[in-house]
Amino acid sequence: MVSLETPVCEFDKPALDFALPGVDGKTWTLADCAGEKGLLIMFICNHCPYVKAIRERLVRDCAELKSLGVNSVAIMSNDPALYEEDSFENMKKISEEFGFPFPYLWDETQQVAKEYGAVCTPDFFGYNADLKLQYRGRLDASRKETAAADARRDLFEAMRQVAQIGRGPEEQIPSMGCSIKWKE
Repeated sequence: MVSLETPVCEFDKPALDFALPGVDGKTWTLADCAGEKGLLIMFICNHCPYVKAIRERLVRDCAELKSLGVNSVAIMSNDPALYEEDSFENMKKISEEFGFPFPYLWDETQQVAKEYGAVCTPDFFGYNADLKLQYRGRLDASRKETAAADARRDLFEAMRQVAQIGRGPEEQIPSMGCSIKWKE
């Protein structure tokens, strides 16, 4: 398992459209997912210890962000042939088990991850109301273990700022996680 950090935020880079199947049976597009004040696009998976360490916090923060007008969507781009835990059936189970308050989508061709430049799980892309990139950082200080309960909520605070003023913080700490499992 290779651990990687996300690149620095490319402020104002536009979000790219997609049409991906969700665990709910719907096909979701960028427009379907966008919120009035912004959109958080998360590249996650089921097997990664970095993602497992933050799932409950993701659910909490995304639910709170929704009340601020920022919607969220999770995309799974790993090759499930390499990790059965990342199969579409297991995506459905994890979404249900953790009560994901956001669509969980499968990027079977991995094209969306490539177009966005996603490198690891979790990889967060926070957009403002105009769908211009404002955040490319971490959720919080969690790594393979969940951070302390009082850890600063980096992603939540950044996206709250985006909802309020349309601009993310200049200082951002990169997310860290397992490399995306690309197809051969």
